[in-house]
Amino acid sequence: MNFYLTEEQKMIQQLTRKFASDKIRPLSEKIDTTGDIPSHLINEMAGLGLMGITIPEEYSGGGMDTVCYVIAMEEIASACASTSTIVTVNNSLVCEPIFRYGTEGQKKKFLTPLAKGEILGCFALTEAGAGSDVSAINTSAVKEGDEYILNGSKLFVSNGKRAQVVIVFAVTNAGKGHKGISAFIVEKKTPGLSIGRVEEKLGIKGSETVELIFERCRIPKENLLRQEGDGFKIAMNTLDMGRIGIAAQSLGIAQACLDEATKYSKERVQFGKPIAQLQAIQFMIADMSMEIEAARLLTYRAAYMKDKGLEFIKETSMAKLYASEAANRCAYKALQIHGGYGYTKDFPLERYYRDARVTTIYEGTSEIQRLTIAKELLKEQKPD
Repeated sequence: MNFYLTEEQKMIQQLTRKFASDKIRPLSEKIDTTGDIPSHLINEMAGLGLMGITIPEEYSGGGMDTVCYVIAMEEIASACASTSTIVTVNNSLVCEPIFRYGTEGQKKKFLTPLAKGEILGCFALTEAGAGSDVSAINTSAVKEGDEYILNGSKLFVSNGKRAQVVIVFAVTNAGKGHKGISAFIVEKKTPGLSIGRVEEKLGIKGSETVELIFERCRIPKENLLRQEGDGFKIAMNTLDMGRIGIAAQSLGIAQACLDEATKYSKERVQFGKPIAQLQAIQFMIADMSMEIEAARLLTYRAAYMKDKGLEFIKETSMAKLYASEAANRCAYKALQIHGGYGYTKDFPLERYYRDARVTTIYEGTSEIQRLTIAKELLKEQKPD
């Protein structure tokens, strides 16, 4: 088993690490305070090929593997988790399903500008009564001639305010349960689509989270993604890729916590010596490092398995579950090492602590990941 990065993977690591350090990190505090990511920063990431990392070059993507995507996400998230959210949504939740399930016409019209970063996308699945239970969605899509009429609303849509393209899931046949759900590509400018509530959040403040409202929103039938009834499958398979992205984001947050805690422990003097010399502090730093390395291996494995075309549902859930919970534990320990200073805005730990919290919630809660892992493990083996 080879644990070494390829030359391409080393290149993307060096490129994104420098970009994150030089361009993103200096703006991270302002992004958190204002709740806005500057457009020029998104444009610069697009210029580096970071908005469609795994999409083939024929559609103006980066043409790289999923491990490269994980590496890029980790480096960006270590500088600013909000900025990494825009990257993972556009890559995992929008470009990926259009590439996997879209027609050639849909790819040329939507995927190419998305992968270039000329436009941004968002993913609209969750509703007030349908969170973990995707089959409970009520947004409907009724076919009338050459169009579908969408009615309903979606909650917690990341990138929902600035995105120009929305992947929307709606019921096309209410009598078929989850098999009656379909997926659509909806342009933001479509009449009948509006932005409702803009959420005030604990963390990830630079990535806006909104409600989208559909009132007799007419979309052409050619914007149906794949076929009627395929929506549930598309959503689940897309979230598998999304969970790799959130695992990588969690890694970045955790690594930032460790870096800050290590630096501070060498500088902070108590009892006549740097606190880094205290065994209690050393134990916390050692535990943080161990958890990050374990999470990194789980995440890289899931990405590697996807690249090889192997079944990776269990592995991506394991990576997302462990990495997100490890990020929260690392944020706790790092803040503890900083003591009272960590609880103030004078240090970035309070932001890391807030940003880490959502990683165990979105794109499948920790509880859902445990159910998924158990389900995969308990599958009955088919007889030979």
